[in-house]
Amino acid sequence: MRKAIRSLFVASVVVAAAAFGTGAAGAASVTPDLPAVQAITPGPGQVVGIAAPVTVQFASAVTDRAQAERTVDVRAENSLAGHFTWLDDRQLMWQPTKYLPASAPISVSAGREHIKFQTDGGTSADADMSAHTFTVWVNGVARTMPASMGKPGRETPVGTFPVLSRERSVTFDSRTIGIPLNDPEGYLITGEFAERLTWGGVYVHSAPWSVDSQGVANVSHGCINLAPADAEWYYDNVNVGDPVTTHW
Repeated sequence: MRKAIRSLFVASVVVAAAAFGTGAAGAASVTPDLPAVQAITPGPGQVVGIAAPVTVQFASAVTDRAQAERTVDVRAENSLAGHFTWLDDRQLMWQPTKYLPASAPISVSAGREHIKFQTDGGTSADADMSAHTFTVWVNGVARTMPASMGKPGRETPVGTFPVLSRERSVTFDSRTIGIPLNDPEGYLITGEFAERLTWGGVYVHSAPWSVDSQGVANVSHGCINLAPADAEWYYDNVNVGDPVTTHW
């Protein structure tokens, strides 16, 4: 049985001095004194998951943030509810309050720019750290796999995270989380079939070295470890923006 989502969304990056605004994305307006919109992500025609945020990058620093937010409109058939976060003085991120509608075209207007992208069928995943399982729903069909999450002192964060990137291979370096290579806990290894969940280094990935613990115990440094075949299957079926919920 799929677990209830304990957090609608946990931001995967900590942004110093970020400013927040809430409310539905309204009808976009164009203000001549605002910088031009340089890029909108997701890009035109891209297929993403139902938890994907929308990022608007302006050509130069924005001084009137409230006015810039009023130029952004995100909609399917109607405007969608969400909230804004400023990543820096040029980048504005809009996140849906719940999820984007599945298998739907999404339109974004920001300033004078207009793009459309597409959501997938609503692929989602649930990491149960007590049961040591990772369950994925694709088109309503569940696949449950044994998994190992963060060990005591290095627990996997709890919440709902959108997949930020898919990486066929990635180097895991313990120094990025404050553990020297010469420490007994130190490591420098290559992981495969990886999906980034946080900018702090939490991934879902293949971990042949922990197969004996998967489904039994949590032994990782915070990542979600899967057997190679399961990790490859998930890599082949996941999109950027698909939600992953972690809980006890």
